[in-house]
Amino acid sequence: MLDILKILFITPFLVYSCYTDIKTRRVTNKLWQIMLAGGSFFIVYDILVYGIDYLSRIFISTALIFIFVYLLFQLGVFGGADAKSLIVLSLFFPAYPELTILGYDFPVNRPLPLFTDFFAFGVFENAVLLTIVVPLSLAIYNVSKMGLHIDKPLYAFIGYKTQISELSSKKHIKMIEGFEKINDNIKFYFKRGGLEIDEKVLKELNILSKKGLVKDIWVTPGLPFMIPITLGFYVSIFYGDLITELTRYFFL
Repeated sequence: MLDILKILFITPFLVYSCYTDIKTRRVTNKLWQIMLAGGSFFIVYDILVYGIDYLSRIFISTALIFIFVYLLFQLGVFGGADAKSLIVLSLFFPAYPELTILGYDFPVNRPLPLFTDFFAFGVFENAVLLTIVVPLSLAIYNVSKMGLHIDKPLYAFIGYKTQISELSSKKHIKMIEGFEKINDNIKFYFKRGGLEIDEKVLKELNILSKKGLVKDIWVTPGLPFMIPITLGFYVSIFYGDLITELTRYFFL
């Protein structure tokens, strides 16, 4: 019953994080602070009931997910809000909960024993698998626009081409590449984490466009990753670990 109350408590915070992530691509740190402060009762209660063993499970789970998301954040492939959400979730659920609702047991599929005590990792794995639709959709879009003659095929899975004249009307995008002018030519190069299109960059691109040196560029959309994290949370709660199930399906 307590785990069900935890889920009900967490839900409005995750829903609100999705809303702000879609609208601004940002989630305020205060949201996670309020969530943690308001839900501290659940954490303290579990520690008092289950003892030092449960406390050690919280510590191990949270420490590992912290190190993991910190590395991803430093590599530029993970946002700060996404990282904080997983850290907080690991405090509420260091291990996969076992629920019984209306006579049905959840999750439907139990993860492998090695992963049972790492719920937040399961949420992350599910979120990543659920986002696989994004690169596939981008690839289909690019092929529909450019056919099979795409100048940089790998970019087709992470972004799309847009006219420089249209950049000022677009939001939440970054350039996939950085650029520099060498004599009368423009050299583009892949930039990890993307290049923010601020006023300076936009001005430079408009000047280059007027000179006829470049007319379109590859951009990547800033995806609201809190949506797949939220979906991954509920998939983990009610279904289980998607990677575990795929492993069972293909190899067991």
